[in-house]
Amino acid sequence: MPTPQDLEAKFWKALGADMTMMIGIDGTDDGHARPMTAQFENDRGPIWFFTSTDNGLAQSLMAGSRAIATYAAKDHDLFATVHGNLSRDADAATIDRLWNRYVAAWYTGKDDPKLVLLRLDPERAEIWLNESNVFAGLKMLFGMDPKPDYKDKVAEVTLG
Repeated sequence: MPTPQDLEAKFWKALGADMTMMIGIDGTDDGHARPMTAQFENDRGPIWFFTSTDNGLAQSLMAGSRAIATYAAKDHDLFATVHGNLSRDADAATIDRLWNRYVAAWYTGKDDPKLVLLRLDPERAEIWLNESNVFAGLKMLFGMDPKPDYKDKVAEVTLG
């Protein structure tokens, strides 16, 4: 049975391997999340996203914006919903530190006027471990209840 700390560690490891999250601003008019590439350091937040000034997320962002980011591992063995504060981060040292060839492909350089760095300060998350999905299917096939297998594989964790 994994502990909440185990699930949190699995989340950061999985996010580091597959850096795509769906992120949106809580309470905005369009109400939808966008896929963004997430970067973080030292197995903790904050989580950064490079985007452009014409991105709807960057345009909707106001001081004190609350964000909801969701994550699904490629093999669907881990899911997470992360809540926190989303803001612009114009720190040149952070941009320089996070800059890589994948980011560079989208911009004319680190001083591109369309470049926006978003910073998500995660406060809490709900993390689900789904490592027994094949067994759950077999149990249901044979008329057994799969819910007990999932009972200890979800945790609410504080990230801030």
